[in-house]
Amino acid sequence: MPRDFLTTGDWTRDELEELIESALKFKSGDDRRMPLVGRSIALVFFNPSLRTRASMQVGVFELGGNAVVLEPGGTSWTIEHRDGVVMDTDKTEHVAEFVRVLGRYCAGVGVRTFAALKNWEEERLDPILNAFAKYSSVPVINLESAMHHPCQAMADMMTVREKLGAGRKRVLMTWAWHPLPLPMAVPNSFALAAVQMGHELTIAHPRGYELDEDLMREINERAFDAGATVSVTNDCEEAFDGAEVVYAKSWGARMFYGSPEEDMEERAQYRGKWIVDEEKMRRTNSAIFMHCLPVRRNVIVTDGVIDSTSSVVIDEAENRLHVQKAIMARLISGSGKQ
Repeated sequence: MPRDFLTTGDWTRDELEELIESALKFKSGDDRRMPLVGRSIALVFFNPSLRTRASMQVGVFELGGNAVVLEPGGTSWTIEHRDGVVMDTDKTEHVAEFVRVLGRYCAGVGVRTFAALKNWEEERLDPILNAFAKYSSVPVINLESAMHHPCQAMADMMTVREKLGAGRKRVLMTWAWHPLPLPMAVPNSFALAAVQMGHELTIAHPRGYELDEDLMREINERAFDAGATVSVTNDCEEAFDGAEVVYAKSWGARMFYGSPEEDMEERAQYRGKWIVDEEKMRRTNSAIFMHCLPVRRNVIVTDGVIDSTSSVVIDEAENRLHVQKAIMARLISGSGKQ
C-alpha cells in the first residue's frame, strides 16, 4: 500500500476498489470506526475551498480526530518549496521545517495547492505537493494540486458505482467553455481513475486543449491493464452518443499556459457550442450528469440539465466526505509512514 495519497496512479485497481467499498460502508453507517480518536490531521490550504475544506474537517471529526487548518500567508507563514533557494524575498519558512514540525503534532497532512497557470514545465511536476511528500514523516493526502485531484476522482468513481452499479460504463469527459482558463487537475484525475476502474472513456475537447502527453501515456497504459478503452474526439455532439456518464469540465490550453488573454481569445469561438445542454443529453443512453463543482450555470451546463433528475452533482459532492474518510482510515496509523 502506498504511504501517501497523491494520485490514484500510485494505487492498484484492487486498492481503489477497497477504498470505494470502505466509503460506501461509511456512508451507509455500517462502518462506525473512529481511528483518529485523540489525534489531529493538518489541513494546509494554499487556495480557497468549500467542499474540500468542509468535507475534510467533518470527516476528521467523524473519525474522532481534530482538524488543524492552516493557510500559508494567512493563518500561517508563507512557504518556500524549492530546495537550495536563497530565501531573501517574500517566503518566510521552508516546507522542510514546516511539514516536519507538523509531523510532530499530527498523524497526517492534507495539502491543497492549485496550479498558478504560469509555467507549464514546472507545474506539471507538482513541485509543492511533492515537496510536502518528500519531507513529511506522516502520510500526505493530495487535496488538489497542479496536476491531480484524486479525492475528487474517487468520489466520482464512487458516485458512478452507486448510481449505475459495478462494471464497465460508457463515460464521456467533455471540455466546456468557460470565460477563464482553469487548471487540469480534475480532468487529469477523472480520466486516470475512470480507466483504472475499467470504464470505456471518451475525452472530448477542441483542438489545442489536449491533456498532458505523459499523463495520456499513463492513461492508455492503465486502460490496457484494466481492460478499459480510451478515445479522444474533437466533436462536441457525437461524443455524447450512447454515453452513460457525462462529466463536464473546462481546462486551459497548454500552448497558452502563462498567457491567459490568448487562451480567452482562442476559446471565445466555443461559447454556446461546448456546453452540456438538453439536446446533447438526449443523445446519451439516459446518462447521469456529473461536475465537481463549483459550476457556472448556463456556461458549463444549462439549468435544464443540472436541475434534472439525471444530475448527480450533489450526491457527488457528498461522496467527497465518505471517500476521504476511507482514505484517512486506510492511511493513518500510529507508526507514521512505512
